[in-house]
Amino acid sequence: MPYAKRLVASLRPSMVVLLDRAFGAADLIEAIAQARAYLVVRVKDNRKLPVIQRLPDGSYLSVIGQLRVRVVECQIHVQTTAGRATTMYRLVTTLIEHHHYPAFDLVRLYHERWEVETAFLELKSTILGGRVLRARTPAGVRQEVYALLVTYQAIRLAMADATDTQPDLDPDRACFTTALSAARDLVVQAANAITGAVIDLVGAIGRRVLANLMPERRTRRAPRIVKRAISKYNAKGPNIDRKTYQATISIDILVPQSP
Repeated sequence: MPYAKRLVASLRPSMVVLLDRAFGAADLIEAIAQARAYLVVRVKDNRKLPVIQRLPDGSYLSVIGQLRVRVVECQIHVQTTAGRATTMYRLVTTLIEHHHYPAFDLVRLYHERWEVETAFLELKSTILGGRVLRARTPAGVRQEVYALLVTYQAIRLAMADATDTQPDLDPDRACFTTALSAARDLVVQAANAITGAVIDLVGAIGRRVLANLMPERRTRRAPRIVKRAISKYNAKGPNIDRKTYQATISIDILVPQSP
């Protein structure tokens, strides 16, 4: 939590912050709102949030401290060949206008928080290739980590600029490996880095990305377990299903009782 509060200073107006349940503290929520950024955070089911006004999309207005918020309660059903699972979600957001931000869209948006796991994968495996940091001092480690983050963000911005040129294109179809390869070519081979070249929004990286889009991402489900080290032997202990199943997801917005 202390690290999260330190990051509030880096927020800009109109940003949308997605937070897990561990970050639902009132002071953090208020700090993000004071930074003029928006948030969507999952809170515990037993948290007392008064129903001030029920909205047409099933959400309702409430308060946390002195801050006016909107609450979305829903059930998410995941159907696979292995069975059916239902999870209750309770989301708090400062995106008050239900006409512009329907409850269903907020639930779908909140699922995007898992993209941070993809970012970790791309940093550790795609950029570093599984190598450890080379620095041997705390200052050197910080410098190396910041260099990785700056590089990652620059490539991601180039990918976003490219996908934004096609309004109906899902950004998830952009391949980070392709973008990284194009960026390396620009640095190592000076590819397309010619004096007097026209600078456009898409650029060499973006054109490579758009020419090598990935297929639509499949909806899949896998149990959350500790990754097992590669081994030719069967794991000891309880039999854990490590399969990944194609899934069908449905969302039901729960309507609260009238105040």
